[in-house]
Amino acid sequence: MLSRSSEYALRALIYLTDHQDELPISGQQIAEDLAIPRKYLSKILSDLTRTGLLKATRGKCGGFDFAKPPNKATLLEVVSPFERFDLRRCPFGNAQCGDDDPCLAHEGWKKVVQAEQLFLQKTALSKISQPKRVAGAKKGRRTKRK
Repeated sequence: MLSRSSEYALRALIYLTDHQDELPISGQQIAEDLAIPRKYLSKILSDLTRTGLLKATRGKCGGFDFAKPPNKATLLEVVSPFERFDLRRCPFGNAQCGDDDPCLAHEGWKKVVQAEQLFLQKTALSKISQPKRVAGAKKGRRTKRK
């Protein structure tokens, strides 16, 4: 139900949470380890820096670090720059569907969307972190930074 940008943002921030002892980490390293297109991820990380979740440092040892601790950052804050929860269209293709003019599936789907938002709002990044785990990433590519 989330956009690809939101999924990549979640994966990147969970990756940073999992590797907190190695921060800052370059966007290129994150992109390589998670097999996310580098330019696409760069835009996402820039957006997350603008929202105050990340901070970026330049230079040889630069990269991305948390501006807000992972135990204080919710999943909703991570995906909010990429999602428009208030402007969602009817997934069943009904042009006129809303609380005032619902389709037959509106009430059921509304509950699904509300449950998704509640989960994202109540879950901190640190709650889904498993340090040194990189699910879905290329194995054997990560090297310890000095």
